[in-house]
Amino acid sequence: MRRILDLLYLVSGGLAAFCLFMIALTIVAQIVGRSVGVTIDSTESGGFFLAGTTFLGLAWTMKTGGHVRVSLLVGRLKGRAAWLAEAWIGLFGVIGCTYLAWQTYGMIHDSWRFGDLSPGLLAVPFWIPQSAMLVGVIVLAIAMLDDLVLVLTGRTPGFAAPHETALDGIELNE
Repeated sequence: MRRILDLLYLVSGGLAAFCLFMIALTIVAQIVGRSVGVTIDSTESGGFFLAGTTFLGLAWTMKTGGHVRVSLLVGRLKGRAAWLAEAWIGLFGVIGCTYLAWQTYGMIHDSWRFGDLSPGLLAVPFWIPQSAMLVGVIVLAIAMLDDLVLVLTGRTPGFAAPHETALDGIELNE
């Protein structure tokens, strides 16, 4: 099961990276288009891909310890108190992400039912880019549940795993 979950997070992160690549590609297409006199509107598609990058990358970032986590209170707790706080925070995260996924599904269903189209040159049905948001939130809810189970069973959750930063190995002289 662990391998399947880790693969799910990796695929979600890969899709986020693909969306980021597509933002760059649309911007390059707009620049090239301007130089040859063709109008290419990358604002709208860039926004759609930005939403995909953001939401599809949430679970992978959390499971690799990349989210900023303020542990002002929890960091000072020890033993059972720390475990209880982590469990409550995890439960709250699972409930919040599940509720967000449910509401996002309702929004997508309404967009599909009413035939909402984006107002730009492309006129994309809104449910298509909104679906990336739903998938990302569902994968995040699964990751939150995964971390909650890890906390409850006394193992190290993904958010607490040590990770490298961009500044690792760089000496900063004053």
